[in-house]
Amino acid sequence: MIFKSGGIAAAIAVAFLSATSHSALAQGSDPQATDAASCGTDRTIDIAEMTWPSAAALAHIHAIILEKGFGCNVEIVTGDTVPTSSSMLTRGSPAVAPELWTSTIQEPWAKGLADGKVVEQTNAITDGTVEGWFIPRYVQTAHPDIKTVQDVIGHPELFQDPEDSSKGRLYSCPPGWACEISTGALFEALGMKDKGWNLFSPGSGGALDASIARAFTREEPILFYYWGPTAILGKYDAVQLDLGPTKPDVYACNTSRDCTDKPGVTAYPSSPAVVGAAKWIESDAPNVAGYLAKVGLTNAEISEILVYGDENKADAAATALNFLKTKEDRWMSWVAPEVAAKVKASLN
Repeated sequence: MIFKSGGIAAAIAVAFLSATSHSALAQGSDPQATDAASCGTDRTIDIAEMTWPSAAALAHIHAIILEKGFGCNVEIVTGDTVPTSSSMLTRGSPAVAPELWTSTIQEPWAKGLADGKVVEQTNAITDGTVEGWFIPRYVQTAHPDIKTVQDVIGHPELFQDPEDSSKGRLYSCPPGWACEISTGALFEALGMKDKGWNLFSPGSGGALDASIARAFTREEPILFYYWGPTAILGKYDAVQLDLGPTKPDVYACNTSRDCTDKPGVTAYPSSPAVVGAAKWIESDAPNVAGYLAKVGLTNAEISEILVYGDENKADAAATALNFLKTKEDRWMSWVAPEVAAKVKASLN
């Protein structure tokens, strides 16, 4: 076929435009290729708000960033470790669990990972959870020889029971909590009853917190069980006592009412706490998956977040807003500049 020179130019132009159009369509079919602030999916991203303060605050932090920064349809839903993970494994919903402690769901969670139903985006708590027995730092400063639980056991007179001054007091976990079982088992394994100690049940989490706060405010000695990240460990300078090596089999028995073996001495293991997500997040919303892979915080950072909530009687949503307004240098490292700009504008 023979074209005039003008026809050749027109044909080339048409071919170029056609190729450009196809390229644009190809990119347009993947919003992530052109927009780093795109959610990438019309599906609702439901985020589990767990029943403990750190997980609840994290849920609201991520909800705000995903909705205001990425334009996602976001919903906060009530959650807890077992029901949330079970629903995520079977239904792909909720889409995100910002602080999932997988130690209590090891087998089903591992199977879900292997079957490609869920993914672990990152460690929610980068340096691991904390659990153990604590004393105030001012006590250790005054008595530098006290570093281990065994050291403390030898000095019941320093931690006098207010109701029985002839003995020391260990503040245990509230009734019904798993840590009540493990603390009681350690108390028995260490022979503390015969060494001048009483095991005290505070009755509730609030009562335990109040006892700790009162002791620190008065700078009085106190030996207590606690865990982190929490507002208590963020607010008060407490020293975790050395319980020796962690023995998983012993710990498993110490936390089970059905175990018939005698309690043993073991440190508390650091439970993994991950950002868990339904597998579809990776394929449908890769920008969201990329964001979730960066959101880990240290124990101290999360505890600091919770101190604001505790001191200001703020709920999880208000605590999240305070973090976003006061810790820009931290969360802005998780997102692209355009996402950060959108989130910041929403806070004003």
